[in-house]
Amino acid sequence: MRNPIRLKNLSVRLAPLYVAGALLWWLASPTPGPFWLGILLIVVGLSVRAWGVGYLVKTERLAIHGPYAYVRNPLYLGTLWVGCGFSLMLGGWVGLLGLVAFGSWFGFVYFPRKERTESERLGLRYGDIYRHYHENVPALWPRFPAWRPEAEILDQLAEDRTWQLQRYDANNELGTLLACVVGMVFVAVRLFLA
Repeated sequence: MRNPIRLKNLSVRLAPLYVAGALLWWLASPTPGPFWLGILLIVVGLSVRAWGVGYLVKTERLAIHGPYAYVRNPLYLGTLWVGCGFSLMLGGWVGLLGLVAFGSWFGFVYFPRKERTESERLGLRYGDIYRHYHENVPALWPRFPAWRPEAEILDQLAEDRTWQLQRYDANNELGTLLACVVGMVFVAVRLFLA
């Protein structure tokens, strides 16, 4: 089992984000309804992420099964749900401010950069197979029914089509889960003990 605490997440360059999060927490006015709805969104987001990382073998295979047959970026979709859940949990104008700030950062900075660089890297590595996948599977909005690649694509990829727990560990998703649990506990303390 990997150490779930990644030192890069404790770097000084992330200090402004931690300060902003602490300020939002301090100013928050959570109420029970939005709190529990936020918990639900976080659980959905973490579940989507867990489903995705169980298929993901970074830099070694192109994942096209499981959630990747519905959406190219299930981890980012899960992160979007988690961020919205936390914003909702905070309540009031603080939650709205958090949602606007998170949504703006995610939609205009983080995701476009990640989508561009990952698509370029995967396009160079997998060529026409990735281009075909990219054309048929949306980035964040899931498609239904799931995409089913042609047999020749499956033969070329020789992909393992099963979810595996060791990939959850290898992709350090336990760290994400623990960070979210800590965040939920902090907001719960604000709601129930303030």
